[in-house]
Amino acid sequence: MTANWRGVRAIYAFELARFGRTVWTSLALPVITTALYFVVFGSAIGGRMSEVGGVPYGAFIVPGLMMLTMFTESISNASFGIYMPKWTGTIYEMLSAPLSPLETVIAYVGAAATKSVIIGAIIFATAHLFVDVQVAHPLLMVGFMLLMAVTFCLFGFIIGIWAQSFEQLQVIPMLVIYPLTFLGGAFYSLDMLPAAWRTVTLFNPVVYLISGFRWTFFGKGDVGIEVSMAAVALFFALCLGVIFWVFRTGYRLKN
Repeated sequence: MTANWRGVRAIYAFELARFGRTVWTSLALPVITTALYFVVFGSAIGGRMSEVGGVPYGAFIVPGLMMLTMFTESISNASFGIYMPKWTGTIYEMLSAPLSPLETVIAYVGAAATKSVIIGAIIFATAHLFVDVQVAHPLLMVGFMLLMAVTFCLFGFIIGIWAQSFEQLQVIPMLVIYPLTFLGGAFYSLDMLPAAWRTVTLFNPVVYLISGFRWTFFGKGDVGIEVSMAAVALFFALCLGVIFWVFRTGYRLKN
């Protein structure tokens, strides 16, 4: 059976068009937020702590800042993208269209991941206005960004299907993702923590994502790059499995 790439492109283009209608707000917000983080963390904390593991503190926080924003953007873009058809009732037209579940996921997740990567690139460019950031493994960095964006867009897609109100769309990002990211070494090294807290923090899955992304920048991280890549791949497979089950059972899609 030939894939319906025309349908995939239609949904993908529609989702990007929605992003385009608020492009200036969408692009200005990460620039302003990045500048504020550098003013607060870079100046206030960086003035007292010049280096972390031999890396200037201003450059050290760039990977964590990128991950912090891309986590939330990936989840919110993907969850909102699939929730709106449910809310308006057009989800039934999509389910009856000649699109397979895989094609539907590719379209929605692909559009959300594209937005997330664009915003991540903008944050990276904005960071260069404040600090000199060198990337030790640029190809691996781009690959890690893409894998992370797609993985968390899949997670956001699941949240969008699960949510039954706009309030529920914000529950997991605000109460789970944000705290885990701030406690996952986004702005500090785990070596700076007491031994007991460091052990507890290693149970935070976000630690492995941020550490792996930081490794692509500086060739060093709190955990090995192999462990980080395995953690992302495992979560990616888990999200695919859940989405497969959702389409197979029609959970919160057909009722």
